[in-house]
Amino acid sequence: MFLLTRPSVRDIDAFVAASQALPLSYGRVGMAREPPMPGWTCDAYEAVIGAGEEAFGRAKRALAAWRHFDLGWTGLFPRSASIEPGSVVAVLVRHVGFWSLNGCRVLYGVGAESEFAFAYGTLVNHAECGEEIFAVRFDAVSGNVWYAVRAVSRPRAPLARLGYPVVRRLQARFRADSALAMKRALTEGQR
Repeated sequence: MFLLTRPSVRDIDAFVAASQALPLSYGRVGMAREPPMPGWTCDAYEAVIGAGEEAFGRAKRALAAWRHFDLGWTGLFPRSASIEPGSVVAVLVRHVGFWSLNGCRVLYGVGAESEFAFAYGTLVNHAECGEEIFAVRFDAVSGNVWYAVRAVSRPRAPLARLGYPVVRRLQARFRADSALAMKRALTEGQR
């Protein structure tokens, strides 16, 4: 949903409520874990955001609290959303001169002892079509804590197709900015 002004909290709540029953905008759940199909773009980004097991614990809590969306130009609603499969969220994005609201559903968790992750998929009211995994990992050898994003997508809405070069820049900006947000969350967690 594209808007000329920032939606009110009531409008966002109504969008999330209306999104609950919507289907995914694609058919293959788990596609972010697999090689992309023809016609789909795959993006991956990793960054070291801290070091040590304590930092890994803070990174897991930050990821579960959606802190990777604390960017200023994007946000996630409801703020207290669960990362349990089935949870529906709205991603609010401020573009140049307009806003968009995009529905997503948490699909699955990923991980083991040294990894904590979850994935969400786009609903039919999202400008894009696809799936994204957000992860934090602890490397016991180096002691580093990594943040990673892997997304498989393609434009769905006509405006997203028309402005695809801008969409690609926003996607790249989100990946880098979300890593910085996670790094900030770990630093704040030390206080």
